[in-house]
Amino acid sequence: TLDFHTNKRIIDEIAITPSKRMRNKIAGFTTHLMRRIEKGPVRNISLKLQEEERERRLDFVPEVSALEKEAIEIDGDTRDMLESLGYASLSSVNVVGGNVNR
Repeated sequence: TLDFHTNKRIIDEIAITPSKRMRNKIAGFTTHLMRRIEKGPVRNISLKLQEEERERRLDFVPEVSALEKEAIEIDGDTRDMLESLGYASLSSVNVVGGNVNR
């Protein structure tokens, strides 16, 4: 919850804390975290709703692949990079723009 005293009582009910100071630190941190979560997403803390949204984005598969085009247009610098990686003989790659005659 957003209330320190409520969090303190909840910690008393569900956990065995070795000292009053430790209980208060846990309650204070929980209160602080809940206020941050209320304002917006918090780094390294994911709620179930955020996890489901992330999975939905990661599972998205486009109907047509961007690589399944008849021709891919690249510039000369990109062609040079492909040659250095050993992909000089790709059939569907067309060089457009500068550095064509290298």
